[in-house]
Amino acid sequence: MNKICRHEGFLLTRQWQDRNGALELVFWLKGAEQALKLVFTGQQSVFFVSANQLEACRAVLDRLSLRWEEKAVQLCDFEHQPVRAFYFNQQKQLYYARDQLKQKGVILLEADIQPSDRFLMERFITAGACVNGEARQRDGYLEYYNPQIKAVDFRPGLRVLSLDIETSMRGDKLYSIACTCYTYHIKGSYEQPEADRIFMVGQADEINNDISHDNNNNNNEDDGILKAALELYTDEKMLLNAFLAWYQHYDADVIIGWNVINFDFRFLQKKSDEHRISLKLGRGGTLPDWRQSRRDEHHFTLLLPGRSVLDGIDTLKSATYMFESFALDSVAKSLLNRGKLLDNKETRGNDITDLFLSDKLSLAAYNLRDCQLVWDIFEHTKLMDFALERAHLTGLSMDRFGGSVAAFDHRYLPRLHREGYVAPCLQDEPEGVGSPGGYVMDSTPGLYRYVLVLDFKSLYPSIIRTFKIDPMALIKGRKLAQDALGALDEGNKATNEEAFIRDRLETKNLNTESLVAGFNGAVFDKQSALLPDIITELWQARDHAKRDKNASMSQAIKIIMNSFYGVLGTPGCRFFDYRLPSSITLRGHQILTQTKTLIEQQGHKVIYGDTDSVFVYLDMQGETKPAAQINQVGKQLANDLNQWWTDYIQERYQLESYLELEFETAFERFVMPTIRGSEKGSKKRYAGRLLDGGADDSLIFKGLEAVRTDWTMLARRFQRELYRRIFFDEPYEQYIRDLVADVLAGRCDDELVYRKRLRRQLDEYVRNIPPHVQAARIAEANRAELDLPVQYRRGSWVSYVLTASGPQPLEYCIAKLDYEEYIERQVIPVADGVLHFLGQSFEEIAGPQFSLF
Repeated sequence: MNKICRHEGFLLTRQWQDRNGALELVFWLKGAEQALKLVFTGQQSVFFVSANQLEACRAVLDRLSLRWEEKAVQLCDFEHQPVRAFYFNQQKQLYYARDQLKQKGVILLEADIQPSDRFLMERFITAGACVNGEARQRDGYLEYYNPQIKAVDFRPGLRVLSLDIETSMRGDKLYSIACTCYTYHIKGSYEQPEADRIFMVGQADEINNDISHDNNNNNNEDDGILKAALELYTDEKMLLNAFLAWYQHYDADVIIGWNVINFDFRFLQKKSDEHRISLKLGRGGTLPDWRQSRRDEHHFTLLLPGRSVLDGIDTLKSATYMFESFALDSVAKSLLNRGKLLDNKETRGNDITDLFLSDKLSLAAYNLRDCQLVWDIFEHTKLMDFALERAHLTGLSMDRFGGSVAAFDHRYLPRLHREGYVAPCLQDEPEGVGSPGGYVMDSTPGLYRYVLVLDFKSLYPSIIRTFKIDPMALIKGRKLAQDALGALDEGNKATNEEAFIRDRLETKNLNTESLVAGFNGAVFDKQSALLPDIITELWQARDHAKRDKNASMSQAIKIIMNSFYGVLGTPGCRFFDYRLPSSITLRGHQILTQTKTLIEQQGHKVIYGDTDSVFVYLDMQGETKPAAQINQVGKQLANDLNQWWTDYIQERYQLESYLELEFETAFERFVMPTIRGSEKGSKKRYAGRLLDGGADDSLIFKGLEAVRTDWTMLARRFQRELYRRIFFDEPYEQYIRDLVADVLAGRCDDELVYRKRLRRQLDEYVRNIPPHVQAARIAEANRAELDLPVQYRRGSWVSYVLTASGPQPLEYCIAKLDYEEYIERQVIPVADGVLHFLGQSFEEIAGPQFSLF
C-alpha cells in the first residue's frame, strides 16, 4: 500500500534506461533509516540547435523513423544566435539522431549530457536531496514514483562492507571471501554492527586446532573468534550462494576494498558465470553493470545500483595521497605500521595455496586481516569523510574518480542556462590547443644560507576570481568589444581592431569600466562572470571547514578549486578556448615576474620561482641571525607585496584583488643544484634545512634523488645523509668513503634494487630496450617455464638489479651484482651534485679508493 512520505537522502547511484518505449531515470539514495529508490517515468532527453542549423537538422530528422518534438526556448548559443530544443522520448533515439546529424555536419549543442545528470544539475542537487511523494515499502527500501525532489544538505550513516577474496595463484580457483562490517557516521565515528565473516571452500574436519597462527605478527587473531567467523562449504558454488545470501541480508550502502573492482568483483563475476549463478550485487536484486575501458582491456568500471564501490587505491589518489607503492601491504605499513600476515610478496601466492591445503584457520586470519587493513586505512585517512564531501561539492557519484570536467559542468551549466545560454558539445578537434604552462624562472644555483619561500595562496583560482576569467564573461566581453568596434568609422576600424582586441602580451582594453583585459585577445565582461562566484562560494566554504577543523572538506574544496584551470585548459572541456587558460597562466607569469622585480628593489635576490612561489635569498654577509629576525623579514615582505598588488589592481583595472602572498617557509641552509653536466641551474629540484627545524624533520627534498622512486634506496639514503651532514656542518668525507667500501663489499645489496613501471606492453618495446623491460622479459620467460600466469603488463612495476650479465629481475637474479656500475650511476652523481659547491668532488674524496677495485 502506498503512502505519502517525506525523506531526506544521500545520492548513491544514478541511471537512465529506455523502458517500454520511454525514458526512465532511477536514483538510489540512503536515507536516515533505509534506502530510497526514486523512479521518474516519462522523461525526455534533449539537445539544442542554433538558428542557422535548423533547416539542415529538420531535413535529416524528417528522414529518420523517430519521434521527436521541437520547441522554442529563451536561450541562445555562444555566437548569440537563438536556439531551439529537440526532445526525444528515448535516450537511444537521441543517440541515433545525434550520430546521423553529425555525419551530415549539423552542429548540436549539449547533445552529450546524460539525462540523469541533467535532471540533477538543473535542480542544483549534488548529493543530498529531500524527497516528497507516494512511496511503497519494498524489501529493505522505499520506492517512489515521480516524487517531488529538491536539494538539501544531508549526510547519513552508511553501512560499509570491506571485502577481500583469496584465490589460487593461477587465478582459476576461489578459496575464500572475507567480509568486515561497519556502520560509519559523519566525521569519523563508527561501530561494528555484525560479526566478521569468512566464507571458505573446505570441510569442518580440516580445521587443525593445534596450528599456531603467529605468522611473525604480534597482533594475532583469536582462534575462537576465527572459528566463529569461518563458514566452510564443500565447493565454490555453495560458497558463492551462501555469500550472496548473507550479502543481500547485510545490505551494504558502500563496499570498500583494494583493487576491489578489477580483481575481487571481476573474479566473482567470472566464477558466478562459470557456475551459472546470478550475481545480484545491486540493491533490489539488480545485476552489476560492467563497462570495459576502451584503452585497457583489463580495466573495468562497475555500477552496482543502490551501492557505492570505493576502491582504496583510487580513493587515496583522488585525495592526493602519494606512496612509493600502492600495494596494500606497503600502504598499510606506511600509514598503520602494520601489514599483511604473509610478509614475503615473492612467495605469497604459493603460501596462500599452502595455507588453503593445510591450515585453513591461518588462511582465514590472513584473508580477514586484509579486510581490516583496508577499513583501518579508510578510517585513518578519513577517506569516507573525503568521499562524502567530494560528492556534495561536485555532484559526482561518491565512487566516481577523476571527472573534473563533469564536476565543472555540474556546477557551471545550470548557471549558464539561467543566463540564457546553452553550451556546445565536446569538440573533436578544438582550435588553438595548448597554452603556456606555469612560469618557471631560471634558477641561480648555489649553496645558500637563509632562503625564504613566498607562496601565492591558490594562485590560479585567485587569478580567475580577481580578473573575471570565465567562459560566459569571455563570450559577452568579446561581443561588447566588437560592438564598440562597430561604432568606429570604417576608416579607423581596420587599424584599431588589432590594437583593441589583439596583443601578444596583454590585450589592449580601452573600456576598463566594463571589461577586463586577458591575453591572446581575450577581454572579459566584469558583470557576466560566473566562475568567480563559484570560486568565492567554495573559498568561503573552505574557510568555514578550516574553522570547524573539517580537514576532509577543506582538502576536497582545495582539489576542486585547483582543478578549474586544468578543466578550462583541456580540449576535453566543452568550454575550451585557448584564450581562457592562457589568460590565467600568462597573468601568472606577469604576477611572478613583477613580484620578483619588487623584491629585488628591496635589496634581496630572487634565486628561483615556480608557478606560484618565489625563493628569496637574504644575504646576511655570513652572519648568523636569530630565527625571529629572518621570519619577520618574510612576513614583512609578504605584507608589503600584498598591499602593492591590492593598490595596483584597483588603480589599473578597477578591480578588487584576491591575490594573497604568504610567507610559507624559511630555510637556514638551501641548495639549488645545477643541471647535471652543466653550469646552468636546474628547475623543480632543490633541498634545504628548515630554519629552527629538528635534526630529524627539518630536511626538505624536491625533485632530487632522495624522493624519486626510480633511484635505488642506496642513492636516496646516501643523498639524505650527505646533505644532512653538510647542512648541519658535520664531517662527511669519511662517510662517503665508508659507503663506497660497504657497496663494494656487498653489504648494501638490499638497497641496490631499481623499480620502474612498464608504460607499454612488453612486446611493444622494439628498439633501445630499457633495463626494466629486459628484466621483465627474463622474469616472464622463467614464469612460463614454471607454467605460471603472465605477471608483467602495461602499468606493472618491475623490480630489478644490475649485474655483470646485465639487468635481471629481482625474483630471478642469478648473476653477481655490478657494484662498480652502481657507484658510477647511484653514488657519484649524488655526491658531485652538492660537493662542487664546496670546491670538492667524489674523485678527490673517494676516487683513489674506488680505483683499487
